[in-house]
Amino acid sequence: QVRLVESGGGLVQAGGSLRLACAASGIIFSTTTMYWYRQAPGKQRELVALILPVGSTSYAGSVKGRFTISRDNAKSTVYLQMNSLKPEDTAVYYCSAQRYWGQGTQVTVSS
Repeated sequence: QVRLVESGGGLVQAGGSLRLACAASGIIFSTTTMYWYRQAPGKQRELVALILPVGSTSYAGSVKGRFTISRDNAKSTVYLQMNSLKPEDTAVYYCSAQRYWGQGTQVTVSS
C-alpha cells in the first residue's frame, strides 16, 4: 500500500520560509521520481518541482531561485524548502509519486 504523507505547512508572512516534507512508503523510493504540486483556490493544480532518482531537479518558473527540492533516500522523504515566500504561493501543496498523491498540506502566505 502506497502512502505519501506531507507535513510542514502553515501560515507565514511574505518573505518568510517554510520547509515541507513528504514521507513515502510502499514504493521503491530510491528509484522513483518525486513531485511537488500545488493548487490555489479556483486554480488548476500545477507542478512546482520534481526530483529524479539521481537527484536532478526541475522547477516551475514562478518558484525557480526561491524553492529547492531535495530527497533523502535513507528516510524515503522528499523535501521542499521554500524561501522568499509570496502571497501568490498560497495553496495546498501535494506530494506525488507514480500515480499516487498525498493528502496535501496548506501553505498560507500573508502580505
